Amino acid sequence: MDDSNKPTPPDGPVATLDDPQERGKSPTRWILRGVLFMFALVAAVFGYALYLMGPTGTTAEIRIPKGSGAAAVGRILEQAGLVRSGYMFALYLRFSGQDKKLKPGYYQLEGKGLRAIALSITDESRPLTVRITFPEGWRAVDMAQRLSENNLDGPKFLELVNNPPSELRPAEAKGPTLEGYLFPATYDFPLDFTAEDVIRTMTRRMEQEFTSAAKARLQQLGLQSIHDWVTLASIVQAEAANSSEKPLIAGVFLNRLEIGMPLQADPTVAYGLGKRLPELDRGAGDFEKDNSYNTYTRRGLPPGAIGNPGAEALQAVLYPIRTNEKGQKYLYFLHAQGRLFLNVDFEGHLRDTARYYR
Repeated sequence: MDDSNKPTPPDGPVATLDDPQERGKSPTRWILRGVLFMFALVAAVFGYALYLMGPTGTTAEIRIPKGSGAAAVGRILEQAGLVRSGYMFALYLRFSGQDKKLKPGYYQLEGKGLRAIALSITDESRPLTVRITFPEGWRAVDMAQRLSENNLDGPKFLELVNNPPSELRPAEAKGPTLEGYLFPATYDFPLDFTAEDVIRTMTRRMEQEFTSAAKARLQQLGLQSIHDWVTLASIVQAEAANSSEKPLIAGVFLNRLEIGMPLQADPTVAYGLGKRLPELDRGAGDFEKDNSYNTYTRRGLPPGAIGNPGAEALQAVLYPIRTNEKGQKYLYFLHAQGRLFLNVDFEGHLRDTARYYR
């Protein structure tokens, strides 16, 4: 038989599938590849996490409502573009223990990363506040407008003032609304303040005026209650052009109340009609339109204040100037030519009106 057609065996050793050296090399290679893959995966995840936790470069103003938890705050921040992942931010707050330190309020924040933002809304910052000044004599409707202009809830404020629930009504407030009990001053309100918070702040400030000395003085004047005092002070506030006039005008009104004479105060007519003082129209019969605030058609005080008096008007009622140098009681006053003219009788009032009121 011819062996020339048989394959020639190779010179060196031949590797086969059963070779133990080849069996050892294949798993090692796969293990190495697996380790490298896992390392790359962990690095990618870590890098992505750092990316999510990093700065966004966005600046925004946000509001954190009262009672907001980590998840809710995270969503707010993500929607504002301050963080890339609200979920990641919530996890960061929880694991760092800062979720228990969240402060509600308005914040002006920069997207400088999770850690910086977390510090801003917990330990290292406080909610933004707004400083609002309410001038003496302003009506609640004016105050509501100013609140709205400063991003607070003016409409709700006015609704609660006009229909106050028992928990917001001071014990002294006997009128239909809280008009008169909103002390006019400058306040620093946190921007997360509710309308209820604003009202409580202002009424509590007014209650500081209701001292025991003031209550004792009211009895001497013959005023029946703090509510009467506040109501009369609001009318004095509306009528007086300056501080020096307030005790004199208060004296006129107290003298009229004492003898049962109508107050005949124009600002009360305007308030009852929902008008401003310059809008009153005698020709249209405004002064004859009867309502509970019209002190021309009704005697005594109206059911409540017509504005919110300040400390000067309140003190003017407590310490009025009621008589002239002869001890005669003032019953009339007139503003004309930048001055206040007082009279003890109607004849003198008519004379001054004809002389100075042109």
